[in-house]
Amino acid sequence: MNFQIIKTKKINKVNTFAYLALIVLLSSCQKDGIQDLPKRSWELTWSDDFNGTAGSAPDNSKWNFDLGTGTNGWGNSELQTYTNQSSNIQQDGNGRLLITARSGGFTSARINTKGKFAQAYGRFEARIKTTHGPGIWPAFWMMGANIDSKPWPQCGEIDILEQKGQEPHITYSTIHGPGYAGGSSIAKMFSLENDRFDNDFHIYAVEWGTDFIDFYVDNFLFHRITPETLKGKEWVFNQPFFIILNVAIGGNYVGFPTAGTPFPQTMMVDYVKVYKQR
Repeated sequence: MNFQIIKTKKINKVNTFAYLALIVLLSSCQKDGIQDLPKRSWELTWSDDFNGTAGSAPDNSKWNFDLGTGTNGWGNSELQTYTNQSSNIQQDGNGRLLITARSGGFTSARINTKGKFAQAYGRFEARIKTTHGPGIWPAFWMMGANIDSKPWPQCGEIDILEQKGQEPHITYSTIHGPGYAGGSSIAKMFSLENDRFDNDFHIYAVEWGTDFIDFYVDNFLFHRITPETLKGKEWVFNQPFFIILNVAIGGNYVGFPTAGTPFPQTMMVDYVKVYKQR
């Protein structure tokens, strides 16, 4: 995999060298064919700010629960049972959704907008504080709305945020499709130096059009995919996709929890917003 490291430092008058180094790094990124920032204008089409009362479930006019174990279609050798219990998922009364992975049977939660909202193209964005610990797998991602007639990976998958809890300074973006799924998926990692994603909220986004998929962290464009990236394989990102939020436990991607994995682990979602291009 390729990767992009962004050095996050406090800049002051006595740290001129670090400041200049940061400017050089960012300038280099802008010249590498990735940071030629596109000028796009957006109009909000869908959002959830999670403003429900403390302890309440997410808005059922917007979200569905996925329930059960991996035998229901989310394999990867994951350990968790997904529930709709408040101990695993609730709004906190302060504008945040809490998805909590727990030990003692390994439970967590997963929600999606299938059948309630899907959109082709636009900007899909969430502000999230993630989790940590070996075997913990937080994610913000999308699946093709035609999954019932075109099973995965033909339906396509766009992973805006995936993290391995044992590497809390790294986040991954990935696409899956026919001929480039699972271990052959197209992925890139983005790393923080001297910081961790679970220390604070970050904005994870994808901007998607007919012939591009651009991935951002905190509005920094670090990964661009085009049909040419697929080298002749089928581009299936030309139809509506729905949104998924979850925290998995274990699985082929992250490995399994250890004696040192701290539980419970909570992913905090401040908002999810979707825009279309004007």
